Parts: sequence; structure tokens; C-alpha cells
Amino acid sequence: MSVTEQQDDKEFKRSPSHFTDRITADGSSPWPVEPGRYRLVVSRACPWASRAVIVRRLLGLEDAISMAIVDPIQDERSWRFTLDPDDRDPVLGIRFLSEAYQKAEPGYDGGVSVPAIVDVPSGRLVTNDYQQLTLDLSTEWTAHNRPGAPELYPERLRDEIDAVNEDVFRDVNNGVYLAGFTRDQDAYERRFRRLFDRLDALSERLERRRYLVGDTITEADIRLFVTLVRFDAVYHGHFKCNRTKLTEMPVLWAYVRDLFQTPGFGDTVDFDHIKRHYYYVHHEINPSRIVPLGPDLRGWTTPHGREELGGRPFGDGTPPGPVSAAEWVPTLA
Repeated sequence: MSVTEQQDDKEFKRSPSHFTDRITADGSSPWPVEPGRYRLVVSRACPWASRAVIVRRLLGLEDAISMAIVDPIQDERSWRFTLDPDDRDPVLGIRFLSEAYQKAEPGYDGGVSVPAIVDVPSGRLVTNDYQQLTLDLSTEWTAHNRPGAPELYPERLRDEIDAVNEDVFRDVNNGVYLAGFTRDQDAYERRFRRLFDRLDALSERLERRRYLVGDTITEADIRLFVTLVRFDAVYHGHFKCNRTKLTEMPVLWAYVRDLFQTPGFGDTVDFDHIKRHYYYVHHEINPSRIVPLGPDLRGWTTPHGREELGGRPFGDGTPPGPVSAAEWVPTLA
């Protein structure tokens, strides 16, 4: 997510990723897979970054790729490391993520977005390509996966996963932003209807199946989860996506609770970061910058009943172990 998400008088337009280098295992890029060399920079507020946090945890790549967490509140220089001592990332030694962007392209004046992967020895940004980044974590870093890591992007299901991801990105992941930032009433109403039409279709798809593609968790579930988990806390009110709350959509509410209660999902979610970022940073939508106290989060840990649909969350693998103390997030009250 970037502070340069663009909008004109009528339409919201998402800035494309500018840095699209890849880290590969076969030597086909200048950036080889090398444990300990790279640092993943994320915001827990950002849904695009949250994908990478979840994939990294499910695959057990914590020791191979270190992670930096930025402050959910940006300033004029965008993402900053003010959660760390001396307001500097302890590994990269920088105060702002933009410094890594400048090392990659001196004079760069575009958006600074997360997730981002930085080469630690040089301090250069490698990629901010959020669409490809998680797929590469699943396919290029397999030699460094934990024992029992799931297949999140199995080759036999990739066409179907890609098709689902395309629909979900267009109408849901990006759809909430299209509705929230559009300044034209007619455009807003079109985006609003497209969003809820897609959510209704996803509800139908998930009514009799536990996961979006196949019988295990895949990249498709991760990409839908990161928007659904933010829906009632942010998108329903802040982005005017208020036909129905997630808690009023029985199938999707049960589905997202199932994922939330699965190790690797809910234990990466920080609702405080999420709410403070959206309600404070988007001052053109919320000029008072008041962060609401609600919604009540206790429902996230209630029984969901999705086990009755079968499915194997991790396939032939196993759940990830406990979250490390350094990456722990507050539990729900």
C-alpha cells in the first residue's frame, strides 16, 4: 500500500509496482535466494503486506527472511521505523523505507509502498511487487521451508487460483478502495454493487466448500482473508461499503473466522495498527482523524462450524509453531 494511491475527480487508480525484480532460486535474476540476505519490510495495517506476513509464517521462512515492521502512521516521507529504538530499523540502519528506494534508484520520487524486500548488504530495495512477492515466497524459497510447510500455490491448481485471485483483486481487494476513494456518486454506486455482487458470489462458492480452491488453504484464501479481516473494522464505515457487515454475511463470517483461528492468520493481525492507519492517514476521508473504538472483536474467536465441510487446512503438512516473541501481536480481549 502506498501513499501515492492516485485519484482524480472521479476515479481511484492504484499505482503499479515500480520495482519488480525477483529473487530466484535458479540464478535467472540478479538476486539469488540466500537465507539471511534479505529483509521483508511490512506494515501490519496494510492488506497487501499482510499477505506476505502470513505466507512467510505459514512456510516457516522466519529464519531465512527477517522482517521489519513500520509504524502504522506515516508522515510526509511515508513509512517510517519509529517503532524501533532510535527510530531506526536495527538491521538496515535507516529511519525511512524511502532510503532503500533511493539506493535502488537515486532521485526516485514515486510512491513508497509495502511490502518491500530490501537487500541487507547493499541497503537497496529489491522489489515492492506485492502481486508477485508472495508467489515467489511459495515457489522460489522451498528449500528453506519449515518441515510440514503447506503448498500454498500448488502447480496443479495455479490456473484456478490465478482466476479466483483476479476476480477477488478487482472486485474485493481493490474494490473497497474503489468505493472508498471515488469522488463521483455514480462511480461509487457501480463499485459498491460490484463489490457486494462479488462477495455474494464468494458466499455461494464457499457455502459447501471450506476453502476457495481445492481442499486446503492456498494463496487465494490468503488474499481474500486480508480484506475480509479488515471489513467491519474499516471498510464498512470508512470506505462506505455498508450494505452489509461481514458479521451479517453468515458464510463469509464463518469462513474468515475459520482462517483467523488457524495458526498463521489471526496471530499476525493487529487491529490497533489497522484502525489507526486507515482512520488517521486517510484524512481526506476522515478529517477529524478520530479512531473509532469499535467494532467488538470478541466474535473472532467464537466457533465457526466450518470443520463439517471437511478439508485439510495444511494438506499433508502441519501448522506453524508459536509466534516468536519479537513478532507477537496482542491477542483479542
